[in-house]
Amino acid sequence: MSSRTPMIAGNWKMHKSGTQAIEAAERLKTLVKAASGVDIMIAPTFTALFQVGQVLKGSPIALGAQNMHWEQQGAFTGEISADMLVDAGCSQVIIGHSERRQYFGETDETVNRKIKAALQAKLTPVFCIGETESQRLAGETFSVLDKQVRNGLKDFVFSDLGNLVVAYEPVWAIGTGQTATREQAQEAHENIRSLLETLFNKDLASSTRILYGGSVKPDNVRALMEMPDVDGALVGGASLDPDTFSKLVFFNEN
Repeated sequence: MSSRTPMIAGNWKMHKSGTQAIEAAERLKTLVKAASGVDIMIAPTFTALFQVGQVLKGSPIALGAQNMHWEQQGAFTGEISADMLVDAGCSQVIIGHSERRQYFGETDETVNRKIKAALQAKLTPVFCIGETESQRLAGETFSVLDKQVRNGLKDFVFSDLGNLVVAYEPVWAIGTGQTATREQAQEAHENIRSLLETLFNKDLASSTRILYGGSVKPDNVRALMEMPDVDGALVGGASLDPDTFSKLVFFNEN
C-alpha cells in the first residue's frame, strides 16, 4: 500500500461568479469536514480566489489557482504572479493544463519557468502533462510524456521538488466523457514514476503524487484509485457541484 496521501483536486475552470463560488465553497466545506486521510484542493477563477480563501479558513480544503506568470511583477497586462496568489490565500497552483497548452500557447519552456517561480513562492505546483488522441493512436504516449516531464522539470534537482504534484491528463479524455481505463491510467502513471526515478532518484519518484485527470466521476473514481500508481484525481466538470465532488473525496465509501 502506498504511503502517499491521496489528493482530490477540483479545477473550476471559467465557471462561477464570486457569489456562486462562495456558495459552492461553503457547501463543500460542510460536506467534507469529516474527511481524513485525503488532501483536498479547489481552484476557482482568479476573481474569486480571495473570497473563497476566506470561506475555506479552518477547513481541510486547500486553495489553488489555475495558472500564473513566471515573473514576480512587471508590464504583463492581464497576468497574475505567484506572490499575488499567495497573498490571495493560495497554497497550490495548476501549471501546464492542456487547455493552457492548446488555446493559450503554453509550452514546456513556459511550464518550466512557472514551476520554478511557484516553488520560489512556496506554492505547490500541480504539473499537468498528457497526450492527445492522435498521439495515443500513433503510439506516442510515452514519448510525449517523456518530453513534457524532461523539459518541464529541466534544471531542477530532487531537493527542489519535494512538494511537486504531477497530473496526468490524457487530452482526449478531458471533458469528452471518455476516461482512460484504469489499466491505461496505471500504465501511464507507472511510466511517469519510473521517469522521475531516472531523472532524480527513487525517493522523489516514490513520494511524488501522480493524479489522474480526465472525466473522473463518482462511478469511476474508486476503480482508478485502486491502481498502485494513481494517487488522486484532478477533476474538472465533476468538481463544479459540491455534492458530486464530495463523493470523489470520499472515494473509499462509494
